[in-house]
Amino acid sequence: MPSGLVALLDDISVIARAASASLDDVGAGVAKAGSKAAGVVIDDTAVTPSYVTGFTPDRELPMIWKITKGSLRNKLLILLPLALLLSALLPLAIIPILMLGGCYLSFEGAEKVLEKLGGAKHGETLEDPVEDAVTFENNRVSGAIRTDLILSAEIMAIALSQIEDATLLTRAVALAVVGVLITVGVYGAVALIVKMDDVGLHLARKSGAASQAVGRFLLKAMPVVLQVLGSVGTVAMLWVGGGIILHGLEQLGLPQPAQAAHGIEHVLAASTGALGPVAGWLGYALASALVGLVLGTVIAVLVHMIGALRGKPH
Repeated sequence: MPSGLVALLDDISVIARAASASLDDVGAGVAKAGSKAAGVVIDDTAVTPSYVTGFTPDRELPMIWKITKGSLRNKLLILLPLALLLSALLPLAIIPILMLGGCYLSFEGAEKVLEKLGGAKHGETLEDPVEDAVTFENNRVSGAIRTDLILSAEIMAIALSQIEDATLLTRAVALAVVGVLITVGVYGAVALIVKMDDVGLHLARKSGAASQAVGRFLLKAMPVVLQVLGSVGTVAMLWVGGGIILHGLEQLGLPQPAQAAHGIEHVLAASTGALGPVAGWLGYALASALVGLVLGTVIAVLVHMIGALRGKPH
């Protein structure tokens, strides 16, 4: 065999082994990054249904698809390049940027709480007469995509922190894969939740007694589930926003607030026996939500005061 061909085959073999090793690195990076980011996925899944419930059934899936595309743009076209760029050139800027996002989530969550307590409504809602349905829908979709941007930033930051030692290419591919998988998982689950009442109606019209029973159960249960998810989504905004602030302050040299929250977590975990892990997590989440509520309320009051001074409605 000609020596040139042998050399070429050797080169191909080396490239193949390198590609295989790279794929292994990416797979390991995806598993490691995705497992740590999974916690925020729960919050994302709880928050989103509130943006699409209340619309006519024929608009629910199109709205979810618009939000899904917006989420992919957030992760792949905005956050992925920004995360890689900042991690390489200005890693100290990541924490302050995330804290700004935490302030926004806290503000959004506090606004919803204030509305429930009888405060001024934050923009047009389904309870108001909707003059332009298309504009109203687009505004709701835009609001969901803005909230997704903050939650996605937290997901990408957590994922990136788990693969900091990987090569640039491995980090990029792993973050892209994690972003796509999480987006598909979250909005697939949201679509299933939102359309479950239609599934119940379909089953209730079938001839079988078992199908009818399941269908009636779903029709009765889903309004309650969606109402609970709306409340969970509000609390999720607060605990994620407050948690980002606590973590950011700790990273910036002010660990006392985070230590206090972790103290509550450890006390509850140690005093509740077998329920310790759940109680501890819940304690920290509630402490974070309280931080988010206080901070978000202050921001909301300031925003409304500035709006009043400028003569603009809430």
